[in-house]
Amino acid sequence: MFGIIRPCRHRLDEGTRAAWTAHLCGLCLALRGDHGQFARIATNYDGLVVSVLTEAQIERGNDGFDGLRRTAGPCPLRGMRTASVARGEGARLAATVSLVLASAKVRDHVADGDGVLARRPMAAAARRVAAGWDRAGARTGAELGFDTTVLTEAVERQPSIEAAVGPGGSLLAVTEPTETATAAAFAHTAVLAGRPGNAAPLAEAGRFFGRLAHLLDAVEDLAADERSGAWNPIAVTGTPLPEVRRLCDDAARGIRLALRDVEFADAEGAALVRALLDHEVRHAVRRSFAEGRVTPPRTGAPHPGAPLPGTPYPPGPPRPEPPRRRRGLLAGCAVWSVLFCTGQVCCREEYDDPWKERKREGLCHSCDCSGCGDCCNCCECCNCCGEDGCCGNCGCDCGCS
Repeated sequence: MFGIIRPCRHRLDEGTRAAWTAHLCGLCLALRGDHGQFARIATNYDGLVVSVLTEAQIERGNDGFDGLRRTAGPCPLRGMRTASVARGEGARLAATVSLVLASAKVRDHVADGDGVLARRPMAAAARRVAAGWDRAGARTGAELGFDTTVLTEAVERQPSIEAAVGPGGSLLAVTEPTETATAAAFAHTAVLAGRPGNAAPLAEAGRFFGRLAHLLDAVEDLAADERSGAWNPIAVTGTPLPEVRRLCDDAARGIRLALRDVEFADAEGAALVRALLDHEVRHAVRRSFAEGRVTPPRTGAPHPGAPLPGTPYPPGPPRPEPPRRRRGLLAGCAVWSVLFCTGQVCCREEYDDPWKERKREGLCHSCDCSGCGDCCNCCECCNCCGEDGCCGNCGCDCGCS
């Protein structure tokens, strides 16, 4: 699983937490139902927002979710428990978008020549997998009235845009394909829900969300990309980190303002939309720019405080040994499948990312409370991590008020 939206259980109430899990499981099962077991590795946190948006625009019938949910069988990721999961066109659209995004990730690994993909036969096999996912996504998209060409064209346009960007170039030029693809997916949720008037504001929210996702991914990979020499838009353009932070804050604000113009039919669904696309988005920005998480780029145009071109950096402590090279696509997929099918993605507190040199928290332990102080450790009743990282009045003796 990947994505910028990783809610902490302390920041969602019981209702929104259950709804978020229902959409996550619904996305995973929709991938399996339409595209087979292997496609479940394309499950990602951000893709389920499409399912959430669709359901929030549909008015509930007398029987509650009126066919929008079903009871799924036992799953290792839920501790072998059954659960109510999202179903229908929203979940299938989320699966389609996730599959095409996963295809783009495969192509990116091939282009970088990661691991075994540096060999021609393996690269050719990976391209066939990506092409198969593109075709599968196109078939499901056609059934939903969604033309996935806008997604695939955006992916194909990305390398040429990156090749044209150099020092002093615009970061927003690099994020344009992602913005276009995400805007199209968000807008189509209005079509599925029968609320065409929501298409324009949702497209605007999607455009800002795509921009933010691209920028935060670049921020989180900045140090690793510098060590490995991989292409990173922040390093290549030499954009100062304060400017990147400003762009991210502006994108988060743009999402919040765009959502004000969206007409939601379900109050609980609207609450989950705002929790994910407002609160969690802002927390993702704070998390990515937390002290010690990123280092200024050393390539491209100089950033404030950096030495002048040609001036060596001042000596510092010895640099650690370079990390092992990241796993290739196929090896990473194999490790990911083992983690996923054995439930470790959910049940372990920490596990090694199959592709990158980083630790990830298990879904059931996914509580990123950076900026909360000690409040998240004191009691379960705190509604913590607000705008300023402070706790609300929870009525207990833990000192979080």
